[in-house]
Amino acid sequence: MNIILFGPPGAGKGTQAQFIVKNHNYFQLSTGDLLRIESRQNTLLGDKIKKLIKNGNFVSDEVVNNLLKKCITNLKFRDRIIFDGYPRNIDQAKNLDKILIEFNQQISRVIFLNVDRSIIEKRIMGRMTCEKCNKTLNEFFNEAEIELHPCGKKFLIKRTDDNLETVTARYDTYMKTTIPVLDFYSKNTNFTEIDGDIGIEQITSKINDILKV
Repeated sequence: MNIILFGPPGAGKGTQAQFIVKNHNYFQLSTGDLLRIESRQNTLLGDKIKKLIKNGNFVSDEVVNNLLKKCITNLKFRDRIIFDGYPRNIDQAKNLDKILIEFNQQISRVIFLNVDRSIIEKRIMGRMTCEKCNKTLNEFFNEAEIELHPCGKKFLIKRTDDNLETVTARYDTYMKTTIPVLDFYSKNTNFTEIDGDIGIEQITSKINDILKV
């Protein structure tokens, strides 16, 4: 089955998606990762995406949809996709349905991680990702792990867009555009809301229970 994992920026969607990939053999489709990869390319599109991300804005639906379809059409990931932070608006939700129907697929579970804004600010501004193993740690919550990180502290880097101004812009944009999508999906029986302020292990346990149903 395919899964949509919702939550504001910094809610821990990426962390939980990684657990699902590892424990349930899924493929994580993060539009944020797709856009960052494209932004590193020496193209006009890559430069445009880079500027939008830096300012805390979202790129056009057309760009996101084209990048998305490349992944959905890969038979290797058929009915095993976690949509991490997508769709972000009603138009994207409708487009996702069309693409999935075209390839005889559907969304089986919609999971929303609801997190307080003050927690999100610390999570994002303290976030560090290892360039070697891709593990994500936080300078506020993982001090001991950072000191003992096997790859070495020098490989732990922060994203340039992880600052208070950008966090505020991204959160406000999320609330404005994504809440209507949550209202849309919450009417379905496959929708579940989880308190994202609780521990990572507790959230993982709740998600595991959902996927076993």
